[in-house]
Amino acid sequence: MKMQDAVRAVVMSGLLLAPMATQAQKPSAPSVTAANSADAARVNRELLTSTVHEAWLASDRNEDKFFDMVKQCAEMSAQKRGVTLPDTEAAGRKMGMLIKTIARRDPDQLLYAVVDAAVKQTAAPPVRAAK
Repeated sequence: MKMQDAVRAVVMSGLLLAPMATQAQKPSAPSVTAANSADAARVNRELLTSTVHEAWLASDRNEDKFFDMVKQCAEMSAQKRGVTLPDTEAAGRKMGMLIKTIARRDPDQLLYAVVDAAVKQTAAPPVRAAK
């Protein structure tokens, strides 16, 4: 929980301060909550193809909804990479700063790519079986 709180604070402060152009039409919003596994798969597909800016707009510029999207991306990235994210405030702050920095640099890049890059730099390498 410490890591999640720190990530949330850093990411949200960066997004609220980052200048993002508004779009005339709102993109189709990936739902943050999924009722069943079919909905979850659809959400994952939509979330994986959303840019940082599109995800922010899809969250209705709601910090909690956006953080849920970031959290979902981080969990998916950690699972696919076979790593566990450390649950410390320092790790959360580091990950949040990485996400904020990368996202502010280019809000038109995929949110998943931003979060995945932060996961790679924050998580300890997976333990591999010795041959």
